[in-house]
Amino acid sequence: MKILISADMEGISGITQWDMVTPGHAEYSRGRALMTGDVNAAIAGAFEAGATELVVSDGHWDGRNILIEELDARAKLNTGSPSPFSMMQGIDQKLDAVMLVGYHATSGIAFANLDHTWSDTRVRAVFWNGQLTGEIGLNAIVAGHFGVPIILLSGDQSACAEGQKLVGAALEVAIVKQATSEFAAECLSLEASRQLIREAAARALHKHAKAKSTKPYKTKTPATVMVDFVHARHADRANLMPGTHRLNGTQVRYTAPDVPTAYQAFRAMVTLARD
Repeated sequence: MKILISADMEGISGITQWDMVTPGHAEYSRGRALMTGDVNAAIAGAFEAGATELVVSDGHWDGRNILIEELDARAKLNTGSPSPFSMMQGIDQKLDAVMLVGYHATSGIAFANLDHTWSDTRVRAVFWNGQLTGEIGLNAIVAGHFGVPIILLSGDQSACAEGQKLVGAALEVAIVKQATSEFAAECLSLEASRQLIREAAARALHKHAKAKSTKPYKTKTPATVMVDFVHARHADRANLMPGTHRLNGTQVRYTAPDVPTAYQAFRAMVTLARD
C-alpha cells in the first residue's frame, strides 16, 4: 500500500505559538524538530500496519520545515515551494490513502490552536461551493478528486472534530493537545502524543485495508471557490488574476471546471494578495 502523509505544523505536539512555526524566530528550530517527530510516529505506524511505500509532503510555509536528516529513512519527502499540489504534493501518484499530521482548525473556530485558513494575515475565510472550508476540507477535496480517502488526522481536539464531521466518524484521530484558546493548550508529553499518533496510524491503515471504512470526500463540479480577504488591498491584487469576479471590497470568486484547477486558482489568488 502506498500512503501520502501531508504534514502541517500548527497542530503538531507541543506547539501553541506562532513563534514556533514561523521561520526567523528563535523557537522555530524547536518547532521543526517537533514536526519531524510527529511525522516519524505516523510513518512508523503506517509501516507497522502494512504500508509498502510512503511519501511525506511538507505542507507548512514554504515546505522546508521537516528535518530530512532526522526523518525516517523509509519515507520520501516532498519539500520546497511552489509545487503543483502544495500541501498535497504526490496525491496524483496512485495512492491508497492519505494521513494528515499536525493539522489545525478553520479560521474563527473557538478553542483551537493557531486557527487560520492558509494565511492568517491575508485570508479571513474560504468558501468552496458556498460552504465554509479550511485546510482540512481543501485538502480532503483534492484527495477525493483523485479517489483517495483521508484515514488519519492528528492535531488539537477542534481540528480532529472538524475532520470527523467532514469525512465521517470512521476517521481515526490522534488528539495530541486540548486547545483552551488560540495560543494555549493542555499538551500531552511528546512520548505520549507520538505513541498516540503511531497507534492511530496503524489502526487507520488496518481498518482501511480490511473494510475501506473511510471513503474519498467528493464535491460537485464545476467548483466555485470564494476567498474573503482580510483587507480590500488583498482583493485588489487577487482580482488581477484573469477569470476572477470581485463580489465586494474583500471577496473574490473563481469558478473552475474541475477540482485541481479550482485549488490552484485559490492558491494563485492568495499568492497575488501578498503585501
